[in-house]
Amino acid sequence: MPVEIEAKLKVESLEAVRERLHAAGAVFVRDVTERNLQYDSADGRLRQGDSVLRVRSLEVHRGAALPATLTYKGPRLPGRVKHRTEIELAIADAESAARLLESLGYVRLCLLEKRRETWQLESCHVELDELPYLGSFVEIEGPDEVSIARVQQRLGLADRPHIPQGYIALLYQHCQTHGLPFAEITFARAAQHTDPRYSV
Repeated sequence: MPVEIEAKLKVESLEAVRERLHAAGAVFVRDVTERNLQYDSADGRLRQGDSVLRVRSLEVHRGAALPATLTYKGPRLPGRVKHRTEIELAIADAESAARLLESLGYVRLCLLEKRRETWQLESCHVELDELPYLGSFVEIEGPDEVSIARVQQRLGLADRPHIPQGYIALLYQHCQTHGLPFAEITFARAAQHTDPRYSV
């Protein structure tokens, strides 16, 4: 079964990382806004078991188009960087896939928007991510921990701690802490909460 191997790092500025990517000779791939529909079983078994069931559609701003996807991610496996089983299928219609999951009894946890810029450096994909409330992150996904560590070093991020939680877990914790609605995590909704305590 395919295994996703990645490191997630919190950063203050994506521009600084983008400049380092240019300097390192990285290749720009695409710039998108994602619309992620996150699902769980009615009894909460997936989230309690550190698993993910997701329907993702994309608005591509620059770069080649990508299809919508239906994705399952299993629990995290031991390791310094995040390892987890990932099964992903390209789908023609995200809305139909969402209706299928709901017809099978799965419950929608939330809608999450994310801005993502993808680059290729050596054997790794480097994702520059912006999320409502949480701010900016870099994800480095590669074939093994050594490749990821090398790219992290080249980008001047070797001292950044790895964040083991997924974005949904981070956002759920943030919304719980600040009494914010979790059902729709969008940039428009986040803009309505301008109080600094709603940001991290």
